[in-house]
Amino acid sequence: MDFGKESRKSRASTSRGGRWATVLLALFFCLSNAHGSQIVQLEWNPSKTSTVAGYFLYCVNEHGIYTNKIDIGINTTASVSGLQEGQTYHFAVTAYNSAGVESAPSSAVSYITPGLIRLLGEMNAHAMGMEFPVAPGHWYEVQASTDMQAWATIGRTGVATSNVWTQFSDSQAGQFPTRFYRLVLH
Repeated sequence: MDFGKESRKSRASTSRGGRWATVLLALFFCLSNAHGSQIVQLEWNPSKTSTVAGYFLYCVNEHGIYTNKIDIGINTTASVSGLQEGQTYHFAVTAYNSAGVESAPSSAVSYITPGLIRLLGEMNAHAMGMEFPVAPGHWYEVQASTDMQAWATIGRTGVATSNVWTQFSDSQAGQFPTRFYRLVLH
């Protein structure tokens, strides 16, 4: 499934001072069938410099530290699997030449992995608050059940324009001794 894309541009240069790589990094979000493990598709524009021999893809943690480095070769696309629902991942790309000299990294692109509902607790008037990450280009149905057999749609989001956390409130939650929630992606 293609969940949308985000992009940022950056200019990069070699340590020799010459600009040789401009990288446009875009995310194409894909949800895998494996529970608890999702995939993100990344794509970037190739460098216009003829000296580029390949690209490295970096996964960046919340402190800006590059934790994983993947040699992509001359490809301008990559799939990263094993993403956990509700976690935020940051990705950046560098270009390298045949001598192994790397450009500065592109701006990091962030991705919040959908598939998790976080309950925020009781809000005003016995309403249950919740939040969940959404993927661009899609909308979600929030469904509730008392027995996990019969599900009723209790709300819908609009079509998401960005990959962010969205909040929802179930104003009928106080009427039930137990209530379960799930999301349906459209």
